[in-house]
Amino acid sequence: MSETAKTPADFWFDPLCPWAWMTSRWMLEVEKVRPVEVRWHVMSLAVLNEDKLDTLPAEYAENMRPGGKAWGPVRVVIAAQQLHGDEAVGRLYTALGTRFHNEGLGVTPESIAAALGDAGLPAELIEYADKDTYDAQLRASHKEGIDLVGQEVGTPVIAVPGADGEQIAFFGPVVTPAPKGEQAAKLWDGTLMVASIPGFYEIKRTRTQPPLFD
Repeated sequence: MSETAKTPADFWFDPLCPWAWMTSRWMLEVEKVRPVEVRWHVMSLAVLNEDKLDTLPAEYAENMRPGGKAWGPVRVVIAAQQLHGDEAVGRLYTALGTRFHNEGLGVTPESIAAALGDAGLPAELIEYADKDTYDAQLRASHKEGIDLVGQEVGTPVIAVPGADGEQIAFFGPVVTPAPKGEQAAKLWDGTLMVASIPGFYEIKRTRTQPPLFD
């Protein structure tokens, strides 16, 4: 890789998750301060949890069930990717996340439809929210990301090429608010440093505040 080449950072997200949204906004900051290019991929909390519904809190489980609100956004994103290319994925994610999280409009058909307009994508993509047309592709994209880190984590998943050619992949980081500038760079450098250590698995502490959107 030349000195001017950017490091690809593959990022798997579910638009439903506010914490993944925070991490994604941090990654946009990382692109400004490090030679990194984010490549966006969809994963699905509904797929991740479909065999665990009986162990989940009732309201959360209801969202994950067939027909629940977790299915519509990821189906629309994967349809956009299949019909309009990879470049549409990040653009639509930003539009969805802004409406779901920053503007607090919730995960509704109206929010999804408006986000499609914000992203410059055809309005008829909303029809895929209730269709399983591209569920095989959705599951394949989800599997690609989750197989890198295992079934015990959620969204987001990030993967970058390591020095030996193998991918360095991890869940998170979970952070609020999204760091900017030099703080974003420091978090990126430190995350890569610890994630690249063989046998390193986890650093964690109790969350004391909710996602802070700005």
